[in-house]
Amino acid sequence: MKKVTESESLYHDLEKKSTLTLLEEINQEDQKVSLAVQKTIPILSKLVDAVYQKMKSGGRLFYIGAGTSGRLGILDASECPPTFGVPDDWVIGLIAGGDKAIRKSQEFAEDSRERGWQDLLDNGISEADIVIGVAASGTTPYVEGALKVCQEKGIVTGSITCNPDNPIAKVSDYPIIAIVGPEYVTGSTRMKSGTAQKLILNMISTSVMIKLGRVLDNRMVDMQLANNKLIDRGAQLILHRSGLDYEEAKNILLKAGSVRAALNKINEDENC
Repeated sequence: MKKVTESESLYHDLEKKSTLTLLEEINQEDQKVSLAVQKTIPILSKLVDAVYQKMKSGGRLFYIGAGTSGRLGILDASECPPTFGVPDDWVIGLIAGGDKAIRKSQEFAEDSRERGWQDLLDNGISEADIVIGVAASGTTPYVEGALKVCQEKGIVTGSITCNPDNPIAKVSDYPIIAIVGPEYVTGSTRMKSGTAQKLILNMISTSVMIKLGRVLDNRMVDMQLANNKLIDRGAQLILHRSGLDYEEAKNILLKAGSVRAALNKINEDENC
């Protein structure tokens, strides 16, 4: 299989270039990413609908990957509870090598075809859930092995990769392939490939949460009130929608515990 992600960079003698030139060329390459992602939207919309249907029925979304790809999945999963106020186990990110691999590379962890499925089993995977493999190359054994068993067990699968005709796409019901071309530093898929994967993960989780009713208009009404910035944001939203002054809005918010609950309380009081 020819790997576009391993193709030689279009640029040479990088060590001889000025800082300005390096940054301009990296940015030039980065501009290609959103166009590559745009081409995936038709199949991506089908994956989002599949995730929504599973989660609406009580299932969970799993991301599974290795290295940069695994970390990106974990990042997206970890941001869903504070952003949308969902339980920690609604979206789960798994990485080859376990939690230690989030900060430090675990040698050869991604080479096991069996470990990925075992990690899913350890998290109680079932046909109610949906699993998305994240792997720039599309060849990572840890991910391919897990998705293959998922399909054998009747578990819906998706994938986010950056090479055409790759093995992981072939064991995915909804294969998302964003072909971003050679990396600026040859083979460094933490760059354009990683950026494409992050954009796609953002699109999946955000659109699914909107469809699940976790956004009102364009606001995060279920966000966790984890710091003063978020409390202020929530108070401003309530102020905007209710006409209350800031201190009243903030007090109601703190008593209610969420923007949604505060707005519901205000509506109840107005209808009494």
